[in-house]
Amino acid sequence: MSGVQHREVTADDDGMRLDRWFARHFPQVGFARLQKLIRNGEVKVDKAKAQTSTRLVEGQIVRIPPVDDPDTVRPFKVNAEEVRFLEDLILYEDDDLYVFNKPHGLAVQGGSGTTRHMDGLLKNLPNKAGESPRLVHRLDRDTSGCLVVAKTAAAAKHFGSVFRSRSARKIYWAIVAGNPTPRQGEISCFLAKQQTTDGEQMVVVRNGAPGAVHSSSYYSTTDTASRRFAWVTLKPVTGRTHQLRVHMAQLGTPIIGDPRYFNIENWMPAPGLGEGLHLHARRIALPLRNGKKIDISAPLPPHMRQSFEALGFEADRYDAQSNDPEDAA
Repeated sequence: MSGVQHREVTADDDGMRLDRWFARHFPQVGFARLQKLIRNGEVKVDKAKAQTSTRLVEGQIVRIPPVDDPDTVRPFKVNAEEVRFLEDLILYEDDDLYVFNKPHGLAVQGGSGTTRHMDGLLKNLPNKAGESPRLVHRLDRDTSGCLVVAKTAAAAKHFGSVFRSRSARKIYWAIVAGNPTPRQGEISCFLAKQQTTDGEQMVVVRNGAPGAVHSSSYYSTTDTASRRFAWVTLKPVTGRTHQLRVHMAQLGTPIIGDPRYFNIENWMPAPGLGEGLHLHARRIALPLRNGKKIDISAPLPPHMRQSFEALGFEADRYDAQSNDPEDAA
């Protein structure tokens, strides 16, 4: 890599910030050095000047100036402790992919002030070619559960297509404040990112508003604890940022422990509830490259298990496949 390179943005990198893209593909280029290269116009996206915050789109061409410097390149050393940590999270593994049970509170990707995240930890599980596994979808930092990671570029392309075509079947469990009315149905609205007093959030907007994107989710009430709490099974049809959290708040039954979208004033939690966002990616089903299908379920995280017990919800009595909101709605 002694000269200029031109690299196409792949499906699994679609939507990634330019600085994070460099951190993944050119870890020897520090952030300060990348900023200097960008200021000097040496890094371009589709022949145009870019910023560190530029969001990349699949198919775009990134110009990379000569970046190899023998004095700055440091071989990555696998951390045995982090390998054990990741191995304990594996729900399913084959030659193409991992399905991890991502813990509550662990970010999927890095950002401002975030140094430990799944994308970085995955470098400790290189494939036979020495490449790091690749994220093919995302979960919020505080959402736990099934996270699919591809082992190779070919697998990432396949599973990226699966998620874009909505061929992946995703089921979430949540505990919400109040009881949804009706007990089951579809939530469909337009969302847009807006700056609020609490920072950048997704808000419900009218069709045609700047930045508006359509969002749709199915939901079904699995069980209730009086009229104050409900265990809800959710199936997102689209995959917008914070979609399920906004949808449940829009229905008037926000997810408990949600620091952004919980909108009930003077609400008093019940004793014994766990702390944190009560949203869990319970189950994922998707087609493999060989034509077979997998259907994987993730056990509840400790704080949600605590709340299930406090509210008398019996997770073991209900199979996720028999409580699929798509079938109910």
